[in-house]
Amino acid sequence: MNGDNKNLILAIALSLVIMLGWQYFFAPKKKPVPAGQETAQTLPGKDAANTVPAAPAGQGASSTAAAPIPGAPATKAKPRAAVIAASPRVKIDTESLSGSINLKGGRLDDLKLKKYHETVDPKSPIITLLSPAGAKNAYFAETGWAPAAGSKTAVPGPDTVWSAPEGARLAAGKPVTITWDNGQGLLFSRTFTVDKDYMFTVTQTVKNTSDKPVTLFPYARVQRHGVPKTRGYYVLHEGLVGVLDGDLFEVKYKDLMKDDADPQEADSKGGWLGITDKYWAAAVIPASQKERVHGRFFHQKAAGTDIFQSDYLSKDGVTIARGAKAQNAARIFAGAKVVNLINAYEKKFGIGKFDLLIDWGWFYFITKPMFWLLHLLFNFLGNYGLAILAATLLIKLVLFPLSNKSYASMAKMKKLQPELTRIKELYKDDKMKQQQAMMELYKKHKVSPMAGCLPMLVQIPIFFSLYKVLFVTIEMRHAPFYGWIRDLSAPDPTSLFNLFGLIPWTPPQMLMIGVLPLIMGITMWVQMRLNPTPPDPIQAQMFNWMPLIFTFMLGTFPAGLVLYWAWNNFLSIIQQAYIMKKNGVEVHIWQNIKDSLPFLKKAGSGQKG
Repeated sequence: MNGDNKNLILAIALSLVIMLGWQYFFAPKKKPVPAGQETAQTLPGKDAANTVPAAPAGQGASSTAAAPIPGAPATKAKPRAAVIAASPRVKIDTESLSGSINLKGGRLDDLKLKKYHETVDPKSPIITLLSPAGAKNAYFAETGWAPAAGSKTAVPGPDTVWSAPEGARLAAGKPVTITWDNGQGLLFSRTFTVDKDYMFTVTQTVKNTSDKPVTLFPYARVQRHGVPKTRGYYVLHEGLVGVLDGDLFEVKYKDLMKDDADPQEADSKGGWLGITDKYWAAAVIPASQKERVHGRFFHQKAAGTDIFQSDYLSKDGVTIARGAKAQNAARIFAGAKVVNLINAYEKKFGIGKFDLLIDWGWFYFITKPMFWLLHLLFNFLGNYGLAILAATLLIKLVLFPLSNKSYASMAKMKKLQPELTRIKELYKDDKMKQQQAMMELYKKHKVSPMAGCLPMLVQIPIFFSLYKVLFVTIEMRHAPFYGWIRDLSAPDPTSLFNLFGLIPWTPPQMLMIGVLPLIMGITMWVQMRLNPTPPDPIQAQMFNWMPLIFTFMLGTFPAGLVLYWAWNNFLSIIQQAYIMKKNGVEVHIWQNIKDSLPFLKKAGSGQKG
């Protein structure tokens, strides 16, 4: 095994150690809290979705437990438009959102994202985020009040029909208040406000005109019916998510669906929780981050439908005296996970670790700066593809001293190649003496065969962080480059195997080897030709096949990542050739290419003869 092989294996091994070590010692903890800290109450029959963790005795203001949160029973799904049309509603219309508040239940269950389309075609439908119970793939968020356990106080439920002012319409800066009278002396109201983006604030007010005090417990929840289609990537979390008591919870759908799976739950001061997709999310957040709550992530089956719910219940019941009123507020985030917007909400509302709604991954300490750099360059250049090219150049400049040292060492190694070949021939039957002689040669010329692995070690986390940025940030979704690359977050759509669209045939995924992967493979192959051909024929063939293997591997990767790799290879070729010449090493790229291709080598020999 030559020095280059050893360097590659060592780089991969050390990178794995670094990744696993970081995950074990430093990565944010995803803390599954065993169930049983609090009791859960469940309504029987097909209303099994109507569940909530109960507040333990002695925790609330009235020293009583809360009754279950009311919910919507699972029923046979109907068309979304028909379900929406069947209930009274208040329209929502902002520059980012369209939809409605369902007056039956007083919940947020109809929401579309105006700025985002299903495909790169601007005429394709806009993204539907929330849908009402009773529709296929129901997905909604709501706040409410739970009475004390055993209390007969009537509170708003899923069938409660609220009243709204005639012509009411929710818009940024134009709140809407809906009301309901329980007929027992309690007047309930919910005031909805929304900003120009994706944050709702729901303020619940209860006015007590009865002849006795009443204790109620505020709650909020996000509920989803059916198992959504996920991408199934290890590097991306899609499912239930939240931060409770400072700990990150990432709960997969399949984990909750196991027969022996218990709810994951924890007490917390403030926090947030919800359900996330790759680019979109819905989350509920106590408006007061000092509010003591009990949060939970759970799954149940009702009427043959899988139901997933993230909810929190206040641990401190609110007691409303006769003639008094009380308020509680919650926020509902429902929209696109725009990085700067999420960060702004975290800062504005003091929501701890709200940035973790975006799955930055293990290398978040590199991934976040990588996104910041790309976004900054995008603001100057106006194109994320150009931003990737510029960022690659800047990274090469920052790492130039390290790469310079490495390439200089590799150049010296190349100058020693004839002497190394002589030593291998001289001691071909004595591997120990062969290694001793080689080490003495390295020492004499002050060359380290390990120097070539340093750029590899640095490139691996950079490559992974760029992959994460392209894969998880919505800013990269449908971000075009030029020509045929209309989405940098998706693979190159062309393929060599249908002659780049000339043949009317769509190859299978493994054969989608487009223009960018081919350019990457060629630049990788040329770069490897700068190094001397290994004397061992097996090693030489392995190095010849590596660019082809990487071309097929990266064919299904995001085009932006392949663009980075190809451009990085091109810059490395220039840098390495310059350093080799500077160190007195002749650069014979074409000759090395001929030596690596038997048919060219044979043709050249024939011409000489």
